[in-house]
Amino acid sequence: MKIDAKGMYYKDLNERIRHVIQKGKQEIVLEDVNGQRYIGDGLHGDIQIRINGTPGNDLAAFMNGPCIHVFGNGQDAIGNTMNAGKILIHGHAGDILGYAMRGGKIFVRGDVGYRVGIHMKAYQDSHPVIVVGGKAQDFLGEYMAGGIIMILDLDANPERPIVGNYCGTGMHGGVIYIRGEVAEHQLGSEVKTFPINDEDQKNIKSYITEYAQDFSFDPGKILKGPFCKLMPYTHRPYGKLYAY
Repeated sequence: MKIDAKGMYYKDLNERIRHVIQKGKQEIVLEDVNGQRYIGDGLHGDIQIRINGTPGNDLAAFMNGPCIHVFGNGQDAIGNTMNAGKILIHGHAGDILGYAMRGGKIFVRGDVGYRVGIHMKAYQDSHPVIVVGGKAQDFLGEYMAGGIIMILDLDANPERPIVGNYCGTGMHGGVIYIRGEVAEHQLGSEVKTFPINDEDQKNIKSYITEYAQDFSFDPGKILKGPFCKLMPYTHRPYGKLYAY
């Protein structure tokens, strides 16, 4: 099912998407998307949405199962409080990607903005994953409580660091894998660099293989690394701030 979104108000577009899903359509192509917000929010089930253009904020918020391909850039708050499903951004993405994400996967071909993965969390068998092919800005993984973030820096532009400053600030769970090196002064005071172990190697290989297949890369070249791992060294980073 194809929908031409050119000039369409975001509310009308989202109503149209829900209407065709209710009619039984499971594959939807959106053409000429230009900043319409809330696409895919709260959708459930085995649904495929292909977006040609640049969707607006809160793409796939509270989503629980569908797969969304964006053939363009994405704006802010992609995957906000997402429960399950998969989002593939074939360009760059904005700030607070994966905010409070609780499950599913977000793969980005290019760079991402600030506060990516903020408040990510895991519960039982739900482990959210964000894989970024480019670089990330400040406050990556801020207050992160669970899940996996992976920054690959595939273009390896030496003029910019792989991640910005305050990486992992307030982090008390989960893990961040960086393909490259991160300076000590870039890290939040709650995280440290740890060596890669066998379990890490397994996770890295699994997600990079999937990422490379989605974006037509050679996984072998990406896996050559080297990788480092960032983790919190305490589960209560602000425990000493409280009076009892």
